[in-house]
Amino acid sequence: MENIVEQRVCLKFCVSDDISCGESLKMLRNTYGESCISKTRAYEWYKAFKEGREVVVDLPRSGRPSTARTKVNIDKIKKLVLENRRMSLRELASEVNISFKSVHNILIDILGMKRVAARLVPKELNFVQRAQRKHVAEDMVSRASTDPPFMKRIITGDETWVYEYDMQTSQQSSEWRLENEPKPKKPRQSRSKIKVMLTVFFDYRGVVHSEFLPKGETVNKEYYLGVMKRLRESIRRKRPDLWQHNSWMLHHDNAPSHTAIIVKEFLVKNSTKVLDQAPYSPDMAPSDFFLFPKLKLPLRGKRFETIEAIKKIR
Repeated sequence: MENIVEQRVCLKFCVSDDISCGESLKMLRNTYGESCISKTRAYEWYKAFKEGREVVVDLPRSGRPSTARTKVNIDKIKKLVLENRRMSLRELASEVNISFKSVHNILIDILGMKRVAARLVPKELNFVQRAQRKHVAEDMVSRASTDPPFMKRIITGDETWVYEYDMQTSQQSSEWRLENEPKPKKPRQSRSKIKVMLTVFFDYRGVVHSEFLPKGETVNKEYYLGVMKRLRESIRRKRPDLWQHNSWMLHHDNAPSHTAIIVKEFLVKNSTKVLDQAPYSPDMAPSDFFLFPKLKLPLRGKRFETIEAIKKIR
């Protein structure tokens, strides 16, 4: 409860300092993390302070005092929720034999809990995969610490689909509206089936090599072997400093075409150093978390008539 009162004090200060409620809530979340009050409660208290409320604690209510918010009920609800975090308010109310509203107040006001949706992840990693992910991360940090130019020698890349039409993000389609204006309407759309595969390799200086998959071909081991040969030629032309001493390092993910025997043999034959990539870890692949989102954002909402038109965006 003391934690909740502290947050109300912070909100009151933000009101007096003309800081918006949205910005105030962001500051609370940065400070209190999981213990932060819910968005609904934050807006309620912000509004109350804006209207002149001075007291930050709950005022005594008229009528018969509640007998549901006892320590026994609070402890029981906390125990039930920690055992099964997906229990509904009605299930808790039935289990503890108190009202729906009392359970809600105990969870929100006293325990400071909030219901949050699960975050989608690419894959739930097993113990071995998590250990490998940790090893790769520690190895990268160690190399970067002992050899500062290390990161500048990495050339990383991957493939991605580019669509003839892809929907705008919610942020892109948002509009400024007055308080009494209706919300803008957005027709339901889907990305087109016309698409082309783009392969890009880049380093800290920019794009080193890029190419579109020819019509009728697939990214198999034979095609990717050709990509590696063309990448080497691009490095020779665009990064002569790395080419001269063969000091560049290749980073790509563990796709079957990337780890095929003929590709590995080609890389070994040419003394190409390859950095490890943790399995199922797009957040450790610069193409996935950095380049491709930035590349595709300005293309969203635009319609290209043909595959050739897409290729001309370069």
